[in-house]
Amino acid sequence: MDVKKEETASFMLRFTQKIFKNENGEPQVQWRGNIRHVQGGDEKRFSEFDEVVAFIQNKLADLTIQALENKSPEEQKSILAKNFDLWKKMAIEGPKMVIETFKDPKKQIENFQDQMHQVKEEIGQKLEDTLLRPSKADYKQILTLLEGLSTEISTLNKKVDQLSKKKSK
Repeated sequence: MDVKKEETASFMLRFTQKIFKNENGEPQVQWRGNIRHVQGGDEKRFSEFDEVVAFIQNKLADLTIQALENKSPEEQKSILAKNFDLWKKMAIEGPKMVIETFKDPKKQIENFQDQMHQVKEEIGQKLEDTLLRPSKADYKQILTLLEGLSTEISTLNKKVDQLSKKKSK
């Protein structure tokens, strides 16, 4: 049986904008910040978006390598191909997203809020599913109750049989 293992990698990204004048007195803007891998706690400061992408790639590569350890060569090839597809998309879409955020921050905030709403619904559903599942203690309690009911039914059946025998005499 193939057991599916789900790994999560979350990243907290903070941008800081610095506006200054260069030597010629012309206004300049610089974006920098830091990125943190939530699960591992590793953090890195950056001044170029390429550094962010490299940080994320390294963390996800580590997860992928761990996932490949016990896989056949065919499975490894398939998993790696899917990862490369993800990074092709990231290389195209990531910079566009950052540029769009700088152009129209309000729109990107709305997009982000929509994404957070979707995540909230997914997490809420997972929590609800988890909370609805009985625990081992619940199962044991249910089994104990069922055993008790079974004993009581057996006792009642014996009494009914005795009463039936007395009536037939």
